Amino acid sequence: MSGRNLMISSFIMRERSSGMRGLPNHHLSCCVNTLLQTFSATWEIGALLDKYTAEPGLQTWEAAGGRADDRNVPLQLKRVLAAMRSDSPRPAPHRDFLLSLDRNCVRLNTQHDADEVFLSILNFMQQQMDDKPLALEIQNLYRISVKTNLECLECSSVQTLNTYMLGLPLHVKEDHDSLEGCMTSFFEHQELRGANCCFCGICGKKTPSKQAVKLLSLPRILCVHLKRFRNHGGYTRKLDCPVTFPESFDFSETVKDAFSSDFAQDDCKYTLHAVVVHSGYAMFGHYTAYVRHGADRPWYYADDSHVQQVSWEDVQSTYGGPRRHTAYMLMYRRGPEDNGGQPELSG
Repeated sequence: MSGRNLMISSFIMRERSSGMRGLPNHHLSCCVNTLLQTFSATWEIGALLDKYTAEPGLQTWEAAGGRADDRNVPLQLKRVLAAMRSDSPRPAPHRDFLLSLDRNCVRLNTQHDADEVFLSILNFMQQQMDDKPLALEIQNLYRISVKTNLECLECSSVQTLNTYMLGLPLHVKEDHDSLEGCMTSFFEHQELRGANCCFCGICGKKTPSKQAVKLLSLPRILCVHLKRFRNHGGYTRKLDCPVTFPESFDFSETVKDAFSSDFAQDDCKYTLHAVVVHSGYAMFGHYTAYVRHGADRPWYYADDSHVQQVSWEDVQSTYGGPRRHTAYMLMYRRGPEDNGGQPELSG
């Protein structure tokens, strides 16, 4: 066997032994590659997308030789996730998915923010799936329902708004922080003054106010965004300061004051299954992922087409610090890992 063939054979054996497939880097696609690994580790997404079929109009167009599905992000996501689940030892083909994003203005050959692309993919599924109940079921996997109370500090009137988020955006302190500390700060009462004043209907003007956010419901998949980038005068810099996070936690014990009186869920225990990692600087960096496909399964590190098994200690190395790769997004799953092999997707 030639040296080149031996090298290819060795690479294939490493990929096969890893139990998961890598993704080639096409046109600076490391950000999308990393998100695809987190979607693959979130089996609920694949289970729901397996129910999704192309609309009749798309099928008729394809039969006539057209490619009307080129822009359809959920259909292309379904296909690439199925390819990633296959037993093939080679990196999974995902060029069509990248092109579908490009045709929806998530451009190739461009550095992207992982959180922004993640939210864009979820929004494309809402917009492009004709099966709206199924699209809503996918969105509900990540949906955090909250109640926001805004109290005017001049007349004491209170405005209440019920809304939702698809992720938990957490401010990171510039020294040393923890996931618990970040979440506690998020749910603390915030005073809004100066440029942040809000309009009060009673006073008829913008006034200082006090804002409180309370949870109405928690999602099956909790996406935590650690906001490590700061913009000062048009210049963006990255915070490499350490932020520790646990492999599992109970939301009701970690942030006891975060819950509305209307909150009715019993199970608030979460287990980590994916970490999106950013290396480098704000304007020039690289994304990788740590994922595991079950609480009783090992962790893997995915760097584009390269995949290797790692330990929880390796995942902890992403807490941060000078010149270290840092966790940027955390994906936690609520409740049991499975329910007799079938997704438990409601509640």
